[in-house]
Amino acid sequence: MKLGVLQFFSWPGRHGPLEDVYARALERIEIMDRGGFDAVWLAEHHFTTFSVCPSVHMLGVLAAARTTRLRIGTAVSLAALYHPLRLAEEVALLDVLSGGRVNWGAGRGFAHSEFAAFGVPPEESGERFREAVEIVLAAWRDDRLTYHGRHFSFDEVEVLPKPLQRPHPPVWMAATSEEAIAWAAGRGFSILMDPHASIEELGRKRRLYADKLTEAGFSEKDRDIPMARLLALAATEAEAAAIARRGAQWLLDAYAGPQHTHRKSMQVRRNYDGRDPVDYYVDNVILHGTPEAVVDKVARLKEEIGLTYLICAPLSRESFRLLADQVAPRL
Repeated sequence: MKLGVLQFFSWPGRHGPLEDVYARALERIEIMDRGGFDAVWLAEHHFTTFSVCPSVHMLGVLAAARTTRLRIGTAVSLAALYHPLRLAEEVALLDVLSGGRVNWGAGRGFAHSEFAAFGVPPEESGERFREAVEIVLAAWRDDRLTYHGRHFSFDEVEVLPKPLQRPHPPVWMAATSEEAIAWAAGRGFSILMDPHASIEELGRKRRLYADKLTEAGFSEKDRDIPMARLLALAATEAEAAAIARRGAQWLLDAYAGPQHTHRKSMQVRRNYDGRDPVDYYVDNVILHGTPEAVVDKVARLKEEIGLTYLICAPLSRESFRLLADQVAPRL
């Protein structure tokens, strides 16, 4: 079982100096480096206090400077919002400066506010994302790049530096919808799986991905398929459930609730089975309990849905402490 952390940079209520958010995150990253975690996965968001990290590549350089063995993952680079040549340069530079420790995760994004502010028509975002991924990989792989697409076109561009990992860093696509899963599998990409999906959805999507890979002539062998889970840990089940409930409420209020649907361009329908969204998250999405109980739950997920790489998004400082001290050594 590989273990990583999905690192948000939340600033709830704007309480305390924003620089403290980054300082605490970097302290966590140093602990991960010493504690046997595979990677930190840095989350990119714009124009929201849900997570104030507009550049995972810049933050990644600082994380690399504070660590020696931890891999630096992007979860994700919002590729549709970048010029792909600059994106290729920035990720390659991070790979060089980190000593070849980059895991590149790429995603399309879905927030209207992001697309509008960066001048990207939402209806073009999917096509821009796919072109950007093709260009980035070719820029890393080829000495010189020639590309003519709908949105980007250039001839004989030498993109420097090249990544230290050859032909390029390992690559994952964020895939939440069935359409995105089928696209990624059809091209042989590995995927990053959704922290907001229920356990049942994760299992179903994991099976769909395996089927689509096989149909396209690719193999699951030796692939890491990280599954992200929101995590609430405490000394008692009741305390952990309370942390999970507070985390779910904050998440839904700030970012993921049904009231935010109109702000999103890429829709993944969540009907919450007709239940209160907070209850749904606590019961079906968030991994919560004592350290012992969560280790047991992870073991069951390994058997039931093929979980072999868990990315945790701790919902409290205590959750991270218990993850590092009592859960990680047992996984």
